[in-house]
Amino acid sequence: MRFAHRHRISAHGPAPGYDEDPLAGIANLFDVSVAFIVALLIALFALFSSGKLLDKNSNVTLVKRTENGEMEIISKHGTQITVQKVTDKTLSGQGTRLGTAYRLANGQVVYVPDEEAKPK
Repeated sequence: MRFAHRHRISAHGPAPGYDEDPLAGIANLFDVSVAFIVALLIALFALFSSGKLLDKNSNVTLVKRTENGEMEIISKHGTQITVQKVTDKTLSGQGTRLGTAYRLANGQVVYVPDEEAKPK
């Protein structure tokens, strides 16, 4: 009987916390953090309308300002993505006048080609 284990039993039953798993609280913290991360991702997708960026049939245009103040226009048409940098430089060169554009009273813009610019 020397080797028999003695269990200390108090008048109130086993000691508090005796039956609990010590890592149960950590598992709950992990579950809460995963739920928080999922909620954060959903909020970011809703904020930046990223759902349209992932759709292969959508057309999206974004304007972004870089750290040094330059602006970029990012356009997505279907599966093709183009990036254009906006500068304040004036362009010059030789060219041919193609026609005239008119804005109507309802806001519509109409382009009228010149007679010499029309293909024959």
